Amino acid sequence: MKKIVLTSFVLIFILLFTGCRNPKQWFYSRFVDPVNYYIVGDSNNKKELRKLFYEKELREGEYESTFTVMQQIIKLLLNADEKAKLNLFLTTYTENNPEDPFNAYYLLVVARDYQNSDAYPFATHYYERILRNFPDLLVHGESIHNVCLKNLTQMVEEPELRINYYKELMARFSEPNPLYPDIDLIDKGPVYYYMAKTYEELGEWELAIQAYRNYLQYPDCEIPGSPDVYNDIKDMIAFYDYRDKSWIRDNLEDLKQHVQWAIWARNPYRLNQYRAKVNFFATAWEENANKEATIDDVEGFYSDLGVFMTSRLRCSNELDSNSNLQEAYLETWGWSYRIPTWYLYFRKISFPADPEINGKWEWVGVYLGEKPFSGRDED
Repeated sequence: MKKIVLTSFVLIFILLFTGCRNPKQWFYSRFVDPVNYYIVGDSNNKKELRKLFYEKELREGEYESTFTVMQQIIKLLLNADEKAKLNLFLTTYTENNPEDPFNAYYLLVVARDYQNSDAYPFATHYYERILRNFPDLLVHGESIHNVCLKNLTQMVEEPELRINYYKELMARFSEPNPLYPDIDLIDKGPVYYYMAKTYEELGEWELAIQAYRNYLQYPDCEIPGSPDVYNDIKDMIAFYDYRDKSWIRDNLEDLKQHVQWAIWARNPYRLNQYRAKVNFFATAWEENANKEATIDDVEGFYSDLGVFMTSRLRCSNELDSNSNLQEAYLETWGWSYRIPTWYLYFRKISFPADPEINGKWEWVGVYLGEKPFSGRDED
C-alpha cells in the first residue's frame, strides 16, 4: 500500500512539473496518440499542424531547422488557445530532446504562459530551471537569461533570493557584452532602486544606502507609481550623511518645550538650534498657493529670523488638534514677515538605518499662513 501511495505521489509531482495538470491528458499524449492529441482548432489549423508535426519528425536531430517548425507549432497552438497542450508539448519535447540548444526558449514559452495565467509558482520553477540547466540563448535579439532574471525579481517573494537575482542581472546585463553586442542593456536606475528596497527588507541598511546612492546617478529614470521618489531618496541620503544631528530630540514633548521657550524668549539663535539642518522647508499650506508664500532660500530666511521676532510674537501652549503620533503642528503668530502666522511642523523620524535616531523627533518645516479652514482671528 505504501509503495502505491509513493508511486502516485511521484507521478503527480512529475505531471505538475512537466507542464500537465491532467494525468489523463498526459497519459494519452505520451502513450496513446502523441500527435493527434495536439491537432486542434479549425480545419485549416488542424491541417497545418499535421503538416508541421510531420516536418518535425523528418527533421529529428536537426535542431536549427526544427526550431523554425517548433515556432510555427507554438503559434498555432496559441492561436487555438490551447495553452495547456502547448505547455505539455514543449515540456515533453525538451525532456525527449535534452541536447536541443533551443530548449531554453521552449521552456521560456511555458514559463511566460504560467506567469500570464498568474500561476507564479510554476512560472518561477521554469524560470529558475532555465537559469540553472541551460546556457543563455539570444532569440529575436532577446537574451533568455535576461528575461528570466527580470521576471524572477518581480515574482519571487523571498528577499534573500530576490537580491541574488538583482545582483546577477546587474553583473551580467548592465554593461556591453562582446558575445551579445546588439542586446538591450538593463535600465540600471530602477534596478538599483529595487535592490535598495530589497536590502531594506533584509535589514541590510548599509547596502541599501549604497544602492540608493547608485540610483541617484540616474535622475531621469522613472519608478512607476512614485513620481517624487528621486527627491525623496536624495533627501534621505542628505539626512543620512549629515554628521551633527543635534537638533533631534528624544520625544515630541521635549522638542515642543524647547521650541516654545526659544519663542517666548525671542531668541533666534536658540530657536535655530532646534531646526533640522537638512531638508528643512518653509512653504504655504496650499500646494498651489501664491509664490510669495514659499521660501526658496530657507537658510537665508532663517539668517534673518531675529528680525522677524516682534514684541507681539506668541505661540500656542498646546499642539494643534490635527497632530498625531507621527506628526504635529504648533501654531505661532505675530511674526513681522509678510505672513504673520506660522505653523511649525514636527515629525517623528522613521529611519531604521540609524537605530540611535529612529523614532525620535525633529522640527522639519514651517507652514506659512492660516491653516486651511482654521478661521482663527489674528490678535
